[in-house]
Amino acid sequence: MKARKIRDGIHWMGAIDWNRRLFDSLIPLPDGTSYNAYLVTGSEATALIDTADPDMAGDLMTQLETVDRIDYVVANHAEQDHSGSIPQVLARYPEAKLVTTPKGKGMLIDLLMVPEDRIITVEDGETISLGDRTLRFVHTPWVHWPETMVTYLEEERILFSCDFFGSHIATSDLYVIDEARVYEAAKRYYGEIMMPFRKVIKKNLEKVRQLDIELIAPSHGPIYDRPAFIIEAYEDWVSDKPHNLVVIPYISMHGSTGAMVDHLVNALSERGVRVEIFDLAVTDIGKLAIALVDAATLIVGTPTVHVGPHPVVFYAANLANALRPKVRFATVIGSYGWSTKAVEQIVGLVPNLAVEVLDPVMVKGYPRDEDLEALDRLADTIAAKHKEIL
Repeated sequence: MKARKIRDGIHWMGAIDWNRRLFDSLIPLPDGTSYNAYLVTGSEATALIDTADPDMAGDLMTQLETVDRIDYVVANHAEQDHSGSIPQVLARYPEAKLVTTPKGKGMLIDLLMVPEDRIITVEDGETISLGDRTLRFVHTPWVHWPETMVTYLEEERILFSCDFFGSHIATSDLYVIDEARVYEAAKRYYGEIMMPFRKVIKKNLEKVRQLDIELIAPSHGPIYDRPAFIIEAYEDWVSDKPHNLVVIPYISMHGSTGAMVDHLVNALSERGVRVEIFDLAVTDIGKLAIALVDAATLIVGTPTVHVGPHPVVFYAANLANALRPKVRFATVIGSYGWSTKAVEQIVGLVPNLAVEVLDPVMVKGYPRDEDLEALDRLADTIAAKHKEIL
């Protein structure tokens, strides 16, 4: 992809990674991703804002072949999918200084071995003049690393937000065209990466709200020419109020737990509660993260394996604990053959979730009528709890 003009003297650069399907050896990328960098040319100086993943550095360096001088390379975030090409850029432009936060300085030295004398640090709200254009740096710690910041181009009202508001999506669209598709990709990105830092992101969102923004240019995904679209979405996601939603990740070995999940889904639906279920044997874990963004209740369904929960359920519970969604209630349903400690073990896996634990329903063998009645009572309890908080 060639450099693309956003405004006179402002260009998108970087790479579209159409074929990448896994990030950090953990996060599914069903739609690929992009690594966005932005070149801003002023009357007196030029700045490159962020770079590209080292695997795609060749694309960026080819785009820069026609750029004679870069005075500043801005590192909004030290993670290598944004910073990984910095050493090559600095080698090509020996006059360039690397701009980052004080915390970012040490991380860039550690991760990329950037010489200390090439780095200048900026405080929150500090500016750098490019002549007729001004870059203002706004610290946004824990979005999603401790050193992160965003860069605001004052005269053009463009926010270069790095991971903030990003979406893992490969597209030839420079701007958001299909809002529904980008919304899901951005929500997946938030759920998988940003949600553990929801409370501090809420504070950083308030800082960003104070800026007069015409475009949001993230480092993953297309540019938002309607900033309210993604800002309002984030305000919903970081709010303390969940939706009327129950999320049920489960696995069933011989059908007993599956039958319980089916009955509970019907019972909840009859009571006006929306439900999303995820068969952990086949599910895209990113879809589970998306659902957890809104969920008021988390119900884990598991058979018993060697007295405890199924190993895949261990993973899902640990993931939910790490993501720290705003769920208010949680419980466990499932089955066992002769003995089980699944409930105690699952509850012990989610200490980060500030939830009320509802009465579990564990069944010996296949669920009988009295077991289904217990699931109906659980559905009654959940429906009443949701009415209280929503």
